[in-house]
Amino acid sequence: MANSNSSDAAVPMTSQPHSAEIIENPLRTYLLGIIISICGNVLISISLNIQKYAHVRQSQRGSKPYYTSVMWWCGVALMGVGELGNFAAYGFAPASLIAPLGCVSVIASAIISVVFLKETLRASDIVGGTLAITGTYVLVNFAPHTTTHITAHLVQYYAISWHFLLYLLLEVLLFCILLYLYKRRNVKHIVIVILLVALLASLTVISVKAVSGMITESIKGQLQLIYPIFYVMLVVMIASCAFQIKFLNQAMKMFDATEVVPINFVFFTASAIVAGIVFYQEFEGLALLNIFMFLLGCLLSFLGVFLIARNRPKIKQQDPNFITMDKIPGSSHTDKVQPEAKTYGSLAAKLMCNRAGQTDDS
Repeated sequence: MANSNSSDAAVPMTSQPHSAEIIENPLRTYLLGIIISICGNVLISISLNIQKYAHVRQSQRGSKPYYTSVMWWCGVALMGVGELGNFAAYGFAPASLIAPLGCVSVIASAIISVVFLKETLRASDIVGGTLAITGTYVLVNFAPHTTTHITAHLVQYYAISWHFLLYLLLEVLLFCILLYLYKRRNVKHIVIVILLVALLASLTVISVKAVSGMITESIKGQLQLIYPIFYVMLVVMIASCAFQIKFLNQAMKMFDATEVVPINFVFFTASAIVAGIVFYQEFEGLALLNIFMFLLGCLLSFLGVFLIARNRPKIKQQDPNFITMDKIPGSSHTDKVQPEAKTYGSLAAKLMCNRAGQTDDS
């Protein structure tokens, strides 16, 4: 279904330096942005699982920190490639359209856990995947299908608007409160950590779209790299991405990937949509039906994500240094002479598994 503003022709407004030229993206451009975003999210999902596996392996060895593992750095590199794909996708479509496609990473994570981690495929996985795909289809069709030429003057105008300044003030205050609880009060809750990631992601979305848009305009012939706002947004993009990866990596270390991925998807999507609405005014002129159906599509995707992650069993880890009593060399008479030893051995095994689980959760 087309948007209410999709029939508008290209309307250049150049009488003022901060005016925007509204353009309509052709279908080919939208498909390119969607395909790039889907590929990027699949790579991100793979990278998160690789990093989690590196954490598990290093915790079992207990010798070197995780950042000395080659596998962990491979996961980081894959995440960089995936984020680069998302960066390119923002140059072809609105942020409110690209961000919800992150549900692809959740579906891919569920597939990876079933195929490679040998987890059971549940009915909730099938239902959740169906809901997530349906929600993605709905929000893609009812998302705003118009965007603007992102120029340096337009970014400057958006950056000093009163609604964005108010939004930025509230975001900074909330980030400081959450950081205080996380660092000073030692509140290690997954919602707090992922909220820190989401608040940083909001700035990342704004800066990524600004940098990507100005680079696109420069390639087209209207040089935007000579304006200071381009480098301001570039610094914001790099800094927010770095701290976002830091907090997300801490969350992956403390919690299971099947918990981090869906919650991060919901919070990131919400923050990206709000950032697109507040900063880039992407919902301006959008019909109420389109807004309602877009939000319904997001809700279906959220519900599908949580169904996929609901009650997913965690990978049980056993201490590789533990040897049961009946496996000790030279103790073949254990079954006859020392039946209590096997009992104590099984109890010790349970205690060691519980201890390993507590260590992994901490």
